[in-house]
Formats: sequence, C-alpha cells, structure tokens
Amino acid sequence: MFNSLKPMVAVMALALAAPAGAQDTSGAAGGTADEILDMGQSVAAETETAPSEGPKPGERYSREKHGDWDMACVKTNAETDPCSMLQMLNGPDGQPMAEVSLFRIAQDGGVAVAGATVIVPLETLLPAALTISIDGAPGKRYNYTFCNPVGCVAQIGLTQGDVDSMQKGNEATFAIRPAPAPDQLIELKMSLKGFTSAYKAVDVVQQ
Repeated sequence: MFNSLKPMVAVMALALAAPAGAQDTSGAAGGTADEILDMGQSVAAETETAPSEGPKPGERYSREKHGDWDMACVKTNAETDPCSMLQMLNGPDGQPMAEVSLFRIAQDGGVAVAGATVIVPLETLLPAALTISIDGAPGKRYNYTFCNPVGCVAQIGLTQGDVDSMQKGNEATFAIRPAPAPDQLIELKMSLKGFTSAYKAVDVVQQ
C-alpha cells in the first residue's frame, strides 16, 4: 500500500523543484506552492433529508407516548384515526411476548367502562385462562376468545373498579401457562406508569 504512494510523492517533489517555466501550466510564471496547488474551497455541510412518508391506510402508528404507554392509532381515510392504549409485554428472555390494547367504552348502563384486547403466544394453554392481578392483589381470570396465526386473543371487559386500581397501581401481572409445559406459570409485567393520562386521552368506543 505504502509503496504505491511513492511515485505520486516523487512527481509532486519534481513539480515544486522544477524551473519556473517548466512548472507554469496556468500562465503565471513562478509563484509559491499555494499558488500552484489547488488549496480547495470550504463547502457548507449539506444534509439530505429523506422525504417523510406517513403511515398508509390500515397501518398502525404511535401518535404519542404516555409514560410506558403508546397511543397507537390505525391510519384511515377519515378525518381522525381510531386510537387505543398499547403496551408490549416482555417475556422472561426480555423479548416482546404479549400485547395489550385498551380503550374506553361509551356508557350505556353496563358494567364495563373499558375494554382490552390481549394477545398471547400460540400454544398457550387455553383452559388455564388468563389471570390479571394488580400490585399483588387477588386477580381475575379471563377466558380466551379465539386464536389466529398471530396468537391467542382474550377480549376482556374492565369495570370502574378495575380502572381505578390501574390508575392507583404501579404494575399489573398477566399470568399464562404454556400448553407444552402446563406446570409452568409465565408472569408478564405490565407497567401502569402513564396509565391515567393515557386513559383520559384514549378514544371512547361506541357500543
């Protein structure tokens, strides 16, 4: 590598040491090295900004953050996009294992004031149901509704008492059992940081 630079160094040395007539290729006789060599010109830094492409219809995007909650919206052609509170739950290996999407429900005299869609991995032991507890308090069990290629889904209703507990709490625990190892209990932690502000901002779904 360094040997390949020697011919260029020799050429530069000969150019600077040559008589003025021999080195004058620009019409100026004589001159300093600065006058012979191109010293370059400062160029303002150019930054290329990639065109911003927004989400396409049907795609989900994060509109804003509330603590550990995302306000996840689905792009539509309407003036406003439907949004729900979203949080990914990590498994024992630290990788995302489950998803919780929560929304408010318009009051019509029913008990449920909010609803949530919980997606857990395939091969979850369905008869064991999904157990949710808040800050170690006695939990509730919820049945799974269906499974698809994405995972198994539980569509659950939350009472005002459930919501109050989440607003006051620090952490909820989602417990599931894997079908291949039904004796094992996998606990997934859901942070309640930012829950109250996200709940106030989330959409109200009409019945």
